[in-house]
Amino acid sequence: MELIELLKVIVIGIIQGITEWLPVSSTGHMILAQAFLQPNLRDDFWRIFLVVIQFGSILAVIFLFWEKIFPFKVREKFRPDVDKFQLWFKILVACIPAAIIGLLFDDEIDAMFFNPTTVAITLIGYGILFIIVENQNKGSRARITDLNQITYRFAFLIGIFQLLALIPGTSRSGATIIGGLLLGASRYIAAEFTFFLAIPVMLGASLLRIVTIGVDFSSAEWIYLGAGTLVAFIVSILAIKFLMNYIKRNDFKAFGWYRIVVGLLMVGYVFWW
Repeated sequence: MELIELLKVIVIGIIQGITEWLPVSSTGHMILAQAFLQPNLRDDFWRIFLVVIQFGSILAVIFLFWEKIFPFKVREKFRPDVDKFQLWFKILVACIPAAIIGLLFDDEIDAMFFNPTTVAITLIGYGILFIIVENQNKGSRARITDLNQITYRFAFLIGIFQLLALIPGTSRSGATIIGGLLLGASRYIAAEFTFFLAIPVMLGASLLRIVTIGVDFSSAEWIYLGAGTLVAFIVSILAIKFLMNYIKRNDFKAFGWYRIVVGLLMVGYVFWW
């Protein structure tokens, strides 16, 4: 194990923890991170590393929102909580579109779209879309301001929006948050539902990648994986808390402008790196 590579892995874990939950595209940032940091890791390990460290981010959601998602009433001898079970059914409904398309066309989508040019286009395009949506919503009141108001129709339509995130650079959280806003949800509820939806989606993606590639790692690679996951967990907690506090008083336009800037950096990477 090399100390410099461990430091690079820690930096990548920090980037993952921040960009997974903010609607700015973790994929775009990972491409830039790989270009600038140039981690000396095997291609197969790098591919699985990027997916598995998301497990740390998932644990952060579970840690922060445990009381909202645990489907049993602990103080009442673990009686089922009907509202929370219904929430999980809605989350699973929202997972259906991406699960079907992802399983059928994951390799084809990666082959066609996983490149810096596509990421740059989607970063800029959805950045502009965020600004447009927020300008249109200015002054309007959200119709969905509580998780219990989410319907199965809403959940399924959010799942359709999540399909957009199969194209790298879109941002899974960005696509579903935009979908939630367009469907009448408040920023807070759109973000919360996006976080909960990430749990089965990201667990499934991690498991699929592990099954596909395997876990034949060296001892150093296991350390890199553990360090990246732990850092992603800690930073994700901070990122989620920041976002939920930020959107109580602000809209998402700042993230739209940020995406445009990062997209332009990606354009520079494509043409001059």
